[in-house]
Amino acid sequence: MFLDFYGLREEPFGVTPDSRFLYLSPEHREALASLYYGIEAGRGFLALIAVPGMGKTTLLFHLLERFRSTARTAFLFQTQCNSREFMRFLLTELGCESGVGQDPVLMHDEFNRLLLQEARAGRRCIVIVDEAQNLDFSVLETIRLLSDFETPRAKLLQIVLAGQPGLADKLAHPALAQLRQRISLIGRLNTLPPHEIRNYMQYRLKMAGLKQQTVFTDEAYAMISELSLGIPRNINNLCFNALSLGFALSQKTIGGDIMREVAADLDLSSLVSHPGERSCPPDPRFDGASRESGDWAQPERPYTQVPPIMASTLGADPRTGETVTPLEAKAYMQQVVQLLRNGTRNPN
Repeated sequence: MFLDFYGLREEPFGVTPDSRFLYLSPEHREALASLYYGIEAGRGFLALIAVPGMGKTTLLFHLLERFRSTARTAFLFQTQCNSREFMRFLLTELGCESGVGQDPVLMHDEFNRLLLQEARAGRRCIVIVDEAQNLDFSVLETIRLLSDFETPRAKLLQIVLAGQPGLADKLAHPALAQLRQRISLIGRLNTLPPHEIRNYMQYRLKMAGLKQQTVFTDEAYAMISELSLGIPRNINNLCFNALSLGFALSQKTIGGDIMREVAADLDLSSLVSHPGERSCPPDPRFDGASRESGDWAQPERPYTQVPPIMASTLGADPRTGETVTPLEAKAYMQQVVQLLRNGTRNPN
């Protein structure tokens, strides 16, 4: 839609986990290195924990690419399942179609044969379980038992459990003490600081083909830094909407005015079922006076909290745990579509 307008080859702020667009901040680089080292050292169990939207899945895809030619790999994300379903998903992902529908004993025997076959061929077997915080305790215990597949000298299977902070809560539970003891390395991803947010945006724009230095002003960077909470998924949503609105307004530079419009569009407080019952006080940055004066960069009072409804639109807020509802998502998309269709600014 706006690619030609900004001179881009492809979407710079997409929603798919494309490892080409993985920006390795110092923490992402450290987490990737620890996972890579843990697999190379044959540690058996590893973990990666971060709040939603930090790029865990993209980092894990990048990790698997490093072992694509030397290992049998499986990436599982169907975590709303029981132990039997988990084993069926696992065997299918590893290419064992015959595993579907078998009883647990036969599935474990087939899995053991596969591991021994790969070991004799000098190949590792790596299983990554994403969204592992959703796994029941019984399924996590099943995963722990998979680590019993080993020889006297080496583990036949390397397992990475990745998930949100709820995974850490489960692993800390006394009922999973044996699993926790087996996890040798734990990677973590914290939110990006302001200077890394700028680097993140510039990296993705460059990867998408932008030849000029940037399309965002310093004021826009500051606003994205504050509104995004330092979460890459939030940054992507803000930037996509900003570029879309800039295209609709024929503005090739994204400044404070456009970002204020984007922030207002992402605030769903006026679109919920009972608009008179606001879940948060009005944001002084979005009232008429502040829009006209354009004094975002130096407000009288520093604004330290994103309105909960806006934060839920952008994704789960690590401070509140709120997530967007289908009703909010539908209302927002209807508003954006109408805005771009009209080619004018939102009068609200």
